[in-house]
Amino acid sequence: MVRQPHRRPVLPISVLLVLLAPLTAMAASPKPCVPANQASKMLKKDVCVSAHVYDVVQLPDGTRFLDVCTPQTPDDACRFTIVSLWQDHEDVGELRKYRDMDVQVRGIVQPMHGRAGMVLSHARQFYGGPPKFKPNPLLARGFSADQSRPPVNDPNLRSQGAPRAFMNTRDQEPRPAK
Repeated sequence: MVRQPHRRPVLPISVLLVLLAPLTAMAASPKPCVPANQASKMLKKDVCVSAHVYDVVQLPDGTRFLDVCTPQTPDDACRFTIVSLWQDHEDVGELRKYRDMDVQVRGIVQPMHGRAGMVLSHARQFYGGPPKFKPNPLLARGFSADQSRPPVNDPNLRSQGAPRAFMNTRDQEPRPAK
């Protein structure tokens, strides 16, 4: 009689897929977008806002606004706006194509002159992507890329008056003479 080696039971791939499907569905489902009138209550939060763009207004300095309030709403009663600054016009692209369309924009809701607003700094925000990264100018003050010093003034990065060495010179043993 030949003895068979002990085999572990193997789960079929279909069983594994069924067991893992709820986990992947939860991880892949994005947060639902909130309407523009509710977004004004979510200050300092990264949210997706769904709105209808009634008009695109451009100021003489190049700043553009997506008007998400109905034409019947007076300007002082409109509590939310989407702003695109002139320095971001290349990354954002043409906004007039969004006139009379429903859009979904992701960004951080910020207080802006008595109302809530969102800065549109990159076109990927229309597709659920993050806004463009802008460094804090107070942290990088006085820094230039051609300098050899670090961009922040951190005392832990300074040499404290003397060059750093692996060992203190007082602790080193004298070298034998040759």
